Amino acid sequence: MKLSFTCALLGMLVFACKPPRLDTFEKNRDIHRSEWAVDDKPFFELDLAPEDTAFYYNMYVNVRHTDAYPYSNLWILIGTQAPGDSTAITRRVELPLADTYGKWMGSGVNGIVVTNNDDIFEHRIPIQQSAIFSKPGRYRFTFEQNMRQNPLPNILSMGLRIEKAAPRN
Repeated sequence: MKLSFTCALLGMLVFACKPPRLDTFEKNRDIHRSEWAVDDKPFFELDLAPEDTAFYYNMYVNVRHTDAYPYSNLWILIGTQAPGDSTAITRRVELPLADTYGKWMGSGVNGIVVTNNDDIFEHRIPIQQSAIFSKPGRYRFTFEQNMRQNPLPNILSMGLRIEKAAPRN
């Protein structure tokens, strides 16, 4: 009886220490006072197990803003630092939020999912399809607003979503 209980307990500990496999990762960070300053750089960290590197992933940026946001788009710098790398690779990305007439984009337009709660708009914007994470470990993603206005008003939160897409061959 004691031996089977001990074995069961050890088995649970071994499986509990194993990092969970990544199916979906999503985190959002609030922007202080809804004014995104250039030196405020929200970051997101993701730990990947060796088996997670065998898949493709789709990546999205989540944006929450008020109806008073003064622009139809948002330019950001996304820094990606892979495990073992001392520096991040940075790329500039445009996030379209409104159409050419200034109307906030609706659900399904250009792959952007939007929910509207009175004067708050939420967007999930695809930034990379079939992304590859080639090595296990901790990845760090940093967002920096790259607009001419500083601070940038009426941005409530920024987020990152990563979804498993398909196995790599």
